[in-house]
This record gives sequence, C-alpha cells and structure tokens, in this order.
Amino acid sequence: MFGITPLGWLHTLGSLPAIPAAAYMIFRFGRIKPDSVPGYIYFVCMLVGSLTIFLVAKAPISPAIAIVTMLCLFGGYAANRYAFLGRLRKYIETSFLSLTVFLLMVPSVSETLRRVPDGHPFVTDPNSVVLKGAVGLIAAVFVSGLAAQIYCLARYGDRAR
Repeated sequence: MFGITPLGWLHTLGSLPAIPAAAYMIFRFGRIKPDSVPGYIYFVCMLVGSLTIFLVAKAPISPAIAIVTMLCLFGGYAANRYAFLGRLRKYIETSFLSLTVFLLMVPSVSETLRRVPDGHPFVTDPNSVVLKGAVGLIAAVFVSGLAAQIYCLARYGDRAR
C-alpha cells in the first residue's frame, strides 16, 4: 500500500504522532513545551522518525536532515538546563524545536503528496508547482510562527499562554 515497506511503515507510524502533539502544544502553549506529556510524546516520536530515516530514505539529503533534526531536538530539549544561557534559554529552546516541526512537516507533506491517493498521487514530479507551493507555504508558516513565538516570549515571557 502506497509503496511503503514494513520498515517504512515503522518510520511513518512511529513519527506520525509527533504532528498532533506539536499542533496541540503550539495551540495550547504557543510553542513546543518539553516539560509536558505532549512534549515527551513529541520527543520520542521525533527520535523514532529521525533514527529510522537512515534505514528507509533514498534521497541523499535525508540523513543530513535527520542529523540536523536530532541536533535541534536534543538542543531544544537541553537548552533549559544550561543556566549560563540566562534568558536566551527559552528562545533557543523555542527556535530549535520550531525548526524540528518544520523539518518534520516538509518531508511529511512531500511524501503524502507524492503517494496519495494510492496509484494516482497528487504530485508525480518533484519539481511540481503544487509541491513547491506546499513547501513554500510550510516555510512561510514556520518563519511567521517563529517570529510570533519570539515576540510573545519577549513580551510575555513564559506566561505567553
């Protein structure tokens, strides 16, 4: 189904819960909140997705994206532990974890558009206008969302929501 191997399904189903977990935290807290139950779910699912990509990806850039994702994930979750960063801790945490959401959504949307519906996908050409538009929209949401998060942190601190 959809041309996905069993290992590909493990990757997909292992990382898929990160999307609703991220959406919930962004709407509930205004950012990814590591010290919450959805934050723990997000971390585990992102880690599963990042680690399994080495086994399933065919594109040469995929391992590099997985490494950047893991670095941002670990950096975002660890940032609050480094007191010497002072007020920058929340900004680093928010920026890194927002970047992981972006790095999750780009391949998720791309793969979905190139596989669904089964047998007649929306996009067959990697240079498709639809695919480029979708990735551009995700990038615009990332940039504007991160700007809003940084603004709220600067204005309201951790009491933003």
